[in-house]
Amino acid sequence: MQQITEARRVVKRLQTRPQQEGAGAVVRRSIGRFDLKYFDPFLVLDEFSISAPGGFLDHPHRGFEAVTYMLQGALSHEDSEGHKGTIKAGDLQWMTAGRGIIHSETPATPHAVHKGLQLWINLPSTHKMIAPMYQEIASQDIPETTQRGIKVRVISGQACQGSVARSQIHTITPTVYLDVTLPPGSHLHQSIPTSYNAFVYVLEGEGIFGTSSSSPASAHQLLLLGRGDGLEAWNRSEGGLRFILVGGEPLGDPVAQFGPFVMNTDEEIDQTIEDFEKGVNGFEKAHVWKSQVLSSLLE
Repeated sequence: MQQITEARRVVKRLQTRPQQEGAGAVVRRSIGRFDLKYFDPFLVLDEFSISAPGGFLDHPHRGFEAVTYMLQGALSHEDSEGHKGTIKAGDLQWMTAGRGIIHSETPATPHAVHKGLQLWINLPSTHKMIAPMYQEIASQDIPETTQRGIKVRVISGQACQGSVARSQIHTITPTVYLDVTLPPGSHLHQSIPTSYNAFVYVLEGEGIFGTSSSSPASAHQLLLLGRGDGLEAWNRSEGGLRFILVGGEPLGDPVAQFGPFVMNTDEEIDQTIEDFEKGVNGFEKAHVWKSQVLSSLLE
């Protein structure tokens, strides 16, 4: 069991509501909404649900990383750099948009509901214009650690429940991202670097976080955590509890955002829009590339 000297308390709770996004997708947005626009270094957290023919057709990105973690079903994806594939349940895609990329995500099969999480992580000002890149891990290759029935999948960073498990993901902005499952009657201690901002998002069940006297949190709730060196969580219900625990080193940079473009100043946003319109500085294929899905719809 990990030793925690100061457990982080819950300082804010947000209940998510389903809303339409993209072409026929339903998302529950917890970060990136009007009452929580930014939680440094995190820009957006969406829990999404997509069924064919919905999806997120060709769209640009610049200046951040988009982390997609599938919970159910599968998404087909392709981009202007020639990268394509399928992300299945339990798989991870860590996309660094950098200076610019055009991307498409659509359901891999027509007769199913596809669910997952997408987290946008800001890039430091020194890395905004790096070349785009991908890191992908299949479900069976994501490290796990288990003790007393508590299972932790390590998306990024590390966890210790009996044994230490470390992710192979390289994070430009230091980030820990854990998928935690607690059986009834269990109690978790998980360390988090003291300098990180951190949050919990509940996927299934009901749990108590921060202190043993806190009121329970249930599915689709975001909990922002205060200062400390770790999280304590309890499952006092009769069912299972599953949540993600995410923490990241705050950048402290100014943030200027226009839709899928995230820079540091309004002038940089203006330049990004101009680059996209002219098809330069990372957007050379912006007006000539089309995904196979969009091409088939236009035929």
